Amino acid sequence: MTNVGPSWTPDQLQSDPHANPQKATRVQSMFSAIAPSYDLNNRIHSFGLDQSWRKRTVREVAARLGSLRDKKVLDVACGTGDLTELFYKAGADTTGGDYTPAMLEIAKNKSRKHNNSSDRIRYVNADATKLAFDNATFDAVTIAFGLRNVSSPDQAIAEFFRVLRPGGVLAILEFDQPRSRLIRFFHNFYTERVMPFTATLIARDRSGAYKYLPRSVATFLSPQGIAQFAAASGFENIKSHSLTFGTCALTLATRPLV
Repeated sequence: MTNVGPSWTPDQLQSDPHANPQKATRVQSMFSAIAPSYDLNNRIHSFGLDQSWRKRTVREVAARLGSLRDKKVLDVACGTGDLTELFYKAGADTTGGDYTPAMLEIAKNKSRKHNNSSDRIRYVNADATKLAFDNATFDAVTIAFGLRNVSSPDQAIAEFFRVLRPGGVLAILEFDQPRSRLIRFFHNFYTERVMPFTATLIARDRSGAYKYLPRSVATFLSPQGIAQFAAASGFENIKSHSLTFGTCALTLATRPLV
């Protein structure tokens, strides 16, 4: 599948893409373009680590909740449903929400292919900054590699707090910049030079998605910045785990009981 034109121009990516007033529309267009090859590119260009990071997320959420059995989990920016399905397989009642219909359609098709006929898994259209759920609905809210693509991350985190039950857990999995200069040099060479070229070829993409990716990581919040937003929204027991030499970070937080 090819798209009709770029979501991001080189000039727009030279500046801060998070400050672009049309970010939400551009991100949706971009993900619509790359949806068919999204899973393949993730596996190839993360060397399969993306799935191990998601599994770590499930384990950490389960540890905080004590068990996932019959717990209600909302996976925001669920994309093609990888993390949503992992929570489902762990026994949770799972809802995957995404802003891009093309990604949701793939998630639904994967779920049907895996014979997930249970009413414990469902997919819905969802805007992270305006979630269509009642207060205190979920035991856990997760977002993997999606907060960076939201137009207002602070507003989204406040929404996550609102829909979580007291004692509920927030998990934010996001790319990060390695602290080691040597690792950062090779990491940036790969993400800025190699990956955009090969991923664009695989996706036959003209949206600029894989040039946006490294730029959006470089200009986004650090785990400390994410933690500050979480604290400002009322979360407590906030902890960030650095994964795979600092290329990824998992931030966990809990909504207070009172």
